[in-house]
Amino acid sequence: MPDATTTRYAAAARAPLIKSPSLRVPRPVPLPPDIHPLPDSVTPYASFFVYPFTLEPHVLTLESSRRATLAAHATRREEYLRLRAEEKERRKRDALRRIAPGFEPEGHLLVPTKRTSIIATAPSASPLQPPPPPKSVMEDLVDQLAALDSASSSPVPGTRQ
Repeated sequence: MPDATTTRYAAAARAPLIKSPSLRVPRPVPLPPDIHPLPDSVTPYASFFVYPFTLEPHVLTLESSRRATLAAHATRREEYLRLRAEEKERRKRDALRRIAPGFEPEGHLLVPTKRTSIIATAPSASPLQPPPPPKSVMEDLVDQLAALDSASSSPVPGTRQ
């Protein structure tokens, strides 16, 4: 062993060690007089370490039933999670259908369709005369607003102006 003065702990070798007053060394535990010491060889004890194969069918039966129970629980859990996900997806679709009826998230895009409104048109005087061209949306809106304005400005019977 190298000398303490040549090692890297040479400076620590000269430092005085002080025992802490809070440090107490425990008393040694006395051994009981009747303790059985370990033998030099375990061959005399080999007959005690023999595995009883009579327990094997019992252990295998318990293990197979345990695995079957675990598999049944796993399938029930998977089924529950699948139903829960489907219910969540159904609620989401219902909420979207309340906002946009006919909406399918996986389906095609919704395209607005033009609804034909029943407009009372005056019969044409001559069958040879072509029908008037359809009004634009803006002209139709102006006509409706004019009709509303004329209806609101006409006097109501039984009132004075």
